[in-house]
Amino acid sequence: MENVIGRIHSIESFGSVDGPGVRYIYFLHGCPLRCQFCHNPDTWGSKTYQEMTAQQALDQAMKYRNYWGKKGGLTISGGEPLLQIDFLLELFKLAKKEGIHTCIDTSGGCFTREEPFFSKFEELMQYTDLLLVDIKEINKERHIQLTSKDNDNILDMARYLSDINKPVWIRHVLVPERSDFDEDLKELDQFIKTLKNVERVEVLPYHTLGIFKWQELKIPYQLEGINPPTKERIENANQLLHTQDYQEFKK
Repeated sequence: MENVIGRIHSIESFGSVDGPGVRYIYFLHGCPLRCQFCHNPDTWGSKTYQEMTAQQALDQAMKYRNYWGKKGGLTISGGEPLLQIDFLLELFKLAKKEGIHTCIDTSGGCFTREEPFFSKFEELMQYTDLLLVDIKEINKERHIQLTSKDNDNILDMARYLSDINKPVWIRHVLVPERSDFDEDLKELDQFIKTLKNVERVEVLPYHTLGIFKWQELKIPYQLEGINPPTKERIENANQLLHTQDYQEFKK
């Protein structure tokens, strides 16, 4: 698996919200979901990306290591990074040799217990310190409407990560008229309480900053006219999900 080529959509060298501390973030190309609120639809099928080997990606990230402090490190996001699991596995093996904190920001959309994916995922978890798991919607039918796919495998991944006690932060994007129903937030809260590995729960407000990309790609934007949630609604969602009961990741 040496010299696997990764397809890189974009890079952020000083991320502060995608894991603990200051993060160097690779956003990988490709995603199996088609979220109506996606702010990177250009990762879906365009040919605009940079190719790197795992060693090249690590070498570039290492230039910024002095800024990470004790808590920072490397986060791989997307798109959906698990679509490039071979690249991710090679990169994280190299990163752990350097003592770097590793984090995956994932929707879980391509998780499966079928082979060969599952064996690779099991191995990848040996080199992964933290996962940011984005649960788009707990209700299956609404999840299909919002993302074009059901959430069975996503919830299964969350359960598996709990079984192996791998630290996770749960994230939920609050989209008015799509993922902000009280009954669903309460159900999501109950699901999270069945997991033993959750260290943080975050409510992320829907935003419209990526609409211009949909327009450039000539993809109809299905949330036209839907405004971001109000501050009061975000606070209410935090209460329903009991986010205050969870602690930030600690080192």
